[in-house]
Amino acid sequence: MPYRHHPPSGSTLMSGRRLRLLGRALLASGIALVTAAGAASADPDIVPRGASRPASGQGTIRTPGSGLAQAADAGVRMRTHVSRFLPLQQLNPRSAPAAGYYFETPASLACLYGLVAPTSGCIPGQVSSLASGGTKVIAVVDAYDHPNIASDLAAYDAQFHLPAANLQVVYAAGRRPATDSSGGWELEEALDVEMVHALAPSAKIILVEAASSSTSDLLKAVDTASSLVAAAGGGQIVMSWGGDEFSGETSLDSHFATQNVVYLAASGDSPGVNWPAASANVVAVGGTTVSRHPTTGVLISEAAWSNGGGGPSVYVGRPAFQNAQASLVGSTRSTPDVAAVADPNTGVWVYDSFPMDGTAPGWTVVGGTSAATPVTAAIINSSGTFRTSSATQLDTIYGAAGSASFKTISRGLCGPYGGYSPGTVWSPCVGVGSPASRAGF
Repeated sequence: MPYRHHPPSGSTLMSGRRLRLLGRALLASGIALVTAAGAASADPDIVPRGASRPASGQGTIRTPGSGLAQAADAGVRMRTHVSRFLPLQQLNPRSAPAAGYYFETPASLACLYGLVAPTSGCIPGQVSSLASGGTKVIAVVDAYDHPNIASDLAAYDAQFHLPAANLQVVYAAGRRPATDSSGGWELEEALDVEMVHALAPSAKIILVEAASSSTSDLLKAVDTASSLVAAAGGGQIVMSWGGDEFSGETSLDSHFATQNVVYLAASGDSPGVNWPAASANVVAVGGTTVSRHPTTGVLISEAAWSNGGGGPSVYVGRPAFQNAQASLVGSTRSTPDVAAVADPNTGVWVYDSFPMDGTAPGWTVVGGTSAATPVTAAIINSSGTFRTSSATQLDTIYGAAGSASFKTISRGLCGPYGGYSPGTVWSPCVGVGSPASRAGF
């Protein structure tokens, strides 16, 4: 579940409010509602975001049992990897987003990750060049229904002068899911869809809504998304959710093996290793902190995000694409593979009209590896090079490790007890680094 940033003494939160977008016309959005065959029951419960897991990477949320089938039958839930930040001052709801706040916009992200001509400082609110490109399909898999996702995306596009999106919503269970009573999954959907469109504006977006956040329902949605992406000629699937590793997880790798589909998953928002990011069939996306000057907004550097998930898997052996980094990775699959903006204190603007935890809807700032995952998927898509599998995508990423295609991140710590530090070729904080351009994909 998303968490709130607690301000230092003497500062104030927003009194349970987020920014509203007022008086702005919404762009047309090309929506299609589609159902997919199958049936599953909706369940509004989700697992709360837990404390840091042990250094071994083994968590405490999953029920005992070997393999996912037993765990899923026991009602195991996946959790989102989105973290919410509420600004420390009351913001003017007629200014959306608020001037003078240096949280990331589509233009600043495009500047930060080399998708447009470089501008000094990449200052949010001052840079204006937007990313272009994006083809074929990016599918987003999330749980529950966001009834306002089309109008929310249109509001986001209007604010940042993005072109109208080609959005399709698919119900994986064949009928519209229930909403998440907490609003957490709705925020996740808004974040995922808006970040994808911000950096790959010409790609078609397919939002596949699972009946619930149970592992079995989400995997059903992944299978639906895989079929749709493959039928469209290839693309990427975003999975900004996960849970602790478990015995038997490798038996589920077939869910991430459809030809011409690249799967990306969030590495997690607390120390340790998450599944499905740990799968050798998935690109694991970690998190960074985008450090900016507090007064001018000028970019200082990207650093490892202290809460980013990563490290050696308990159950997955080292895949071939990590062999060149064996001295750093060790004998098992290690995550993440790549990283991008995630720290909610330096996060991204999102428009979400669905109330969350009783707060008013509107503009908010969020982070987590839930932000990094769709950002990375969009950059991959906009590169125009569509790989035949996650493994071939990962071969390309690791082949470019240490090159100018990825930023060398040398600041920050992460992991259990802050025991990991970033490196020049690969690290359990940021993988091979954050994108410097589309070239590494």
